[in-house]
Amino acid sequence: MAEQQDTEVPDVPEHDISEEDMLFVSLLFHYILALEADEREEEQQRQGEVDLPAGGRRPFIRSCWTRPLLTEERRQQYGHYTSLLDTQLRLGDPAAFKNFTRLTPEVFDDILERVAPVIQKQQTNYRHPLSAGLKLAITLRYLATGDNFRSLAYGFRCGISTISELIPDVCTAIVQAYKDEVFNAPTTPEAWRNLAQQFEHRWNVPHAVGALDGKHIAIKKPANTGSLYHNYKGFFSIPMLALVDAEYKFIWIELGGKGHMSDSQIFTDSELFECLEDGSIGLPLSCPLPGETEPDIPYFILGDDAFALKSYMMKPYSRRGMTDEQRICNYRISRGRRVVENAFGILANRFRCLLRTLEQKVENVRNLVETAVVLHNLLRAEGRDGSQ
Repeated sequence: MAEQQDTEVPDVPEHDISEEDMLFVSLLFHYILALEADEREEEQQRQGEVDLPAGGRRPFIRSCWTRPLLTEERRQQYGHYTSLLDTQLRLGDPAAFKNFTRLTPEVFDDILERVAPVIQKQQTNYRHPLSAGLKLAITLRYLATGDNFRSLAYGFRCGISTISELIPDVCTAIVQAYKDEVFNAPTTPEAWRNLAQQFEHRWNVPHAVGALDGKHIAIKKPANTGSLYHNYKGFFSIPMLALVDAEYKFIWIELGGKGHMSDSQIFTDSELFECLEDGSIGLPLSCPLPGETEPDIPYFILGDDAFALKSYMMKPYSRRGMTDEQRICNYRISRGRRVVENAFGILANRFRCLLRTLEQKVENVRNLVETAVVLHNLLRAEGRDGSQ
């Protein structure tokens, strides 16, 4: 019997794998697993099946950097500033331009020239900044109408968050540029005497240098303030105390109070009260009324029953048991004092955001109101608002 011979197995060459190759294969394997896990998580997020984090809010995934309707091309083509205000209204209908912004094209350009260096941003590689003229137009339109930011965003083709940030910046720039010019409170007897002559000539109230009163600006209740801003009228507000001359221009305003405070309380806490008390405000010395030789009557501010009677503060007689002379005196005092009420009405009807409930932060609301007053005085100067 033939011996069975073992079948020879051919030699298979061995492949030597280095440690570096093994490490590379391991890293590649884990990288592929991580990619697959990320793809599964993204798919779950798209389908709404991902577990919410501890905070309870779903993670925000930005779908686009800028909405198509807010691009620079669409803004130039359809936005209110370039397609309407700066072309059709400016060139073809200046009256409509004034109705849109509450300013004439000349005043608009004057303000833009002053505030542009402050509000214009630098251009970057990512995008072009909004023009200073567009920012000013958005701010003026908000002051004029009080429209919500979403409505302004659709009209001017800008982001809502962008508008919420640029309006306070533009208001601050306007106040800083014009505050010293339009709030020129008298400090000399001669300047106060000129104001008194205006009251005597226009309202037949001699020795009156101004009318003082307050107005409540409605706001949304600030967080964690309780009833601090809740006024006696039943809503939340910031009070504005103002001193107005015979031409409806604001001489002095105070916006630092809270809604629960009375006009008298705000006045006694103000710098104006301190200056009147110590005599540093520069009121003229007492003298007889025109056409009289005696007695000497001091120059005074016209106020209502909310203020205490002082040598510099004139208020009406009590309504009970008045004589005919006292009733005539009350009529004359009220005739002069109503200029401050008229000034509030002109201000609020020109800048109609003051007729609405403002939802910004308290400091931004004060900034808005001060800007409206500055623009009001700017327009009243030299009849730039059409007044004589």
